[in-house]
Order: sequence, then structure tokens, then C-alpha cells
Amino acid sequence: MVTNILLVLLILWGIPSTYFRSKFRKIVYQTNDWKINIKPLFKKEIMGLFINLYPDNKEYIRVRNYYRIYLAIYLFLFLLYYFSI
Repeated sequence: MVTNILLVLLILWGIPSTYFRSKFRKIVYQTNDWKINIKPLFKKEIMGLFINLYPDNKEYIRVRNYYRIYLAIYLFLFLLYYFSI
């Protein structure tokens, strides 16, 4: 029962991931092109999560912090699900 609830929470929490990732990637790669969402350009994206690439860009810092919190909760839900099996 708990496993099923965690699975549903994990799926529901994953739905807005495309929005957050798209917004973050558009800032990191400095483009508005929709194709950035399907390209596997991981290095700069990962660096953007852990290193302050654009210290003067307030929008980047705000979106990065929201994306970090989102990913931390997603990881927490995944670990709860994984260890509850």
C-alpha cells in the first residue's frame, strides 16, 4: 500500500520536470529555441546546477535554486520508494 502511494507521488512529482528543466536549460545555454529540450547537452547543465555560471543573472540564480529544490525532493521520493520495496 505504501509502495503504491509512493509510486503515484513519484509519478505526479515528475510531471512538472519538463517545465523546470526547460526553463533552466534555456538560461544555462542562453537560447529560446525549443530544441534545447531534446538535445543531450549535459555537461554545462550539470555545471550550472553546482557552479554559479552567471553570478549577475538573478533569474538564473532563482531558477537554479528552484530546480535544485525540485530535484532534491524528487531524489528523496525516489529513495523512499526504492527502499520501501
